[in-house]
Amino acid sequence: MIEIFLKTLPFFGLIGLGFGAGRAGFFPPEATAYLTKFVFYFALSAMLFGFAANLSLSDLLDPRAAAAYLWACAALYVLVMAIAFLRRARMEEALIEAHCSIIGNTGFLGVPLLIVLLGPSSVPMVLLILTIDMIVFSSLFTVIITLSRDGRVDSALPRKLLIAVAKNPMVVAMVLGLAWAATGFAMPVIANDFLTLLGAAATPCALFAIGASLADKKVERLAIVSWLSFGKLVLHPALTAFAALVLFKVDPQAAGVLIAAAALPVAGNVFILAQHYNAGPARVSATIFVSTLVSIATVPVVIAWVTSF
Repeated sequence: MIEIFLKTLPFFGLIGLGFGAGRAGFFPPEATAYLTKFVFYFALSAMLFGFAANLSLSDLLDPRAAAAYLWACAALYVLVMAIAFLRRARMEEALIEAHCSIIGNTGFLGVPLLIVLLGPSSVPMVLLILTIDMIVFSSLFTVIITLSRDGRVDSALPRKLLIAVAKNPMVVAMVLGLAWAATGFAMPVIANDFLTLLGAAATPCALFAIGASLADKKVERLAIVSWLSFGKLVLHPALTAFAALVLFKVDPQAAGVLIAAAALPVAGNVFILAQHYNAGPARVSATIFVSTLVSIATVPVVIAWVTSF
């Protein structure tokens, strides 16, 4: 347990460094935005392409693992929405709270952290979770919120969703990587060196950007924020463990990656959705901050547990 905690400390240390730089004004919001763009469009995409290029589609498509993760997310989604409705929250607020409870920071934090701590064999499950989060639940959120506001689903919505997915560089990187792997050709040495060099920037830059983005966050509505953080850091991995280990009998190593990924704090892109749809952006922002802070203690516990499988 102590060993795992010490291994995670440098990752959270980089987040703390970014937070300090943001708080001190040395790294203003504009700088954070551009650093995030660099990670999102270049460094992390290069890393994901490199991972996917060494896999096959069959490695990524594990029906039991996908079903277990989808079941856990759906169960928590319904629970959080139901509790929000009991508080008489608006549909937009209930939806974004449910989204907070299941969308972890798999891209910026999970990719570097889990692959380093759980090994290269965790790559297929990490990419599977990214695919489910970015395609299934982002689309579900958009469809439900559009239906609740307009009373119908626009016939152009499927095309808009497809375009949005196609514009996501992480999705594009994974698809292109898998397409390259399908050809059976070895990656040219010069291309591989380029991707390795660029991808190596993803981990420190992504973690620093997470910290810097938290610098201007404020904690409001602490009761709701605490509940949402508990849902993400405790209920999500617990339900995922139940689904993976009991209901769907997923391979223990793959189940460990699913559970560890479910224990990650709320992703920053949830705030973008909340802001765009005016669905409780302040509480989402606070939940990202609190869940990231608390995850310094909870994530090592979960990873220590799953490595014992």
